[in-house]
Amino acid sequence: MTALEQAILTWIHLVSAAIWVGGSLFIGIVFSPLLKTMTSSLEERMQIMIRVGRRFNKIAVPSLIILMATGLYSSHMLLGKPDLLVATSYGTFLIIKIILVIALIITYAIHVRVIRKDIEEKIMSNQMPESQIQKLRKKIIILGEITVVLSVAILFFASLLDAGV
Repeated sequence: MTALEQAILTWIHLVSAAIWVGGSLFIGIVFSPLLKTMTSSLEERMQIMIRVGRRFNKIAVPSLIILMATGLYSSHMLLGKPDLLVATSYGTFLIIKIILVIALIITYAIHVRVIRKDIEEKIMSNQMPESQIQKLRKKIIILGEITVVLSVAILFFASLLDAGV
């Protein structure tokens, strides 16, 4: 791969990371707390978050897929030589990053399962009791926090790999 091709691949990877991690951080740190000041109704807040989540997922999911594809492509040489994965610090950090990515995918899959389409429809049509919405909200917050922590940890390991540590 030429230097220009590597630069383009890295740029695509970084833009995708900015969308996934930046969007997740924005929703968790800025939008969600701001939403509490917009309406006191838990049901309304959940309805707004569902709409925001749907919209965000339209760009976030493709970004996550691109992130994984470009990451795998960038590390395919090392992945093809399993002995290097355990014999070098680069390989060790790559294994840790891959494990974190798998944990992120599992967390995201659980999140999607928790707030599946039928649940969304009940919330959007005001057919879910507030006590049930409150329990659901707690689960979503925990899953969102785990997603953000895993995403930031993955970025840290990406920086270690980029630095050649």
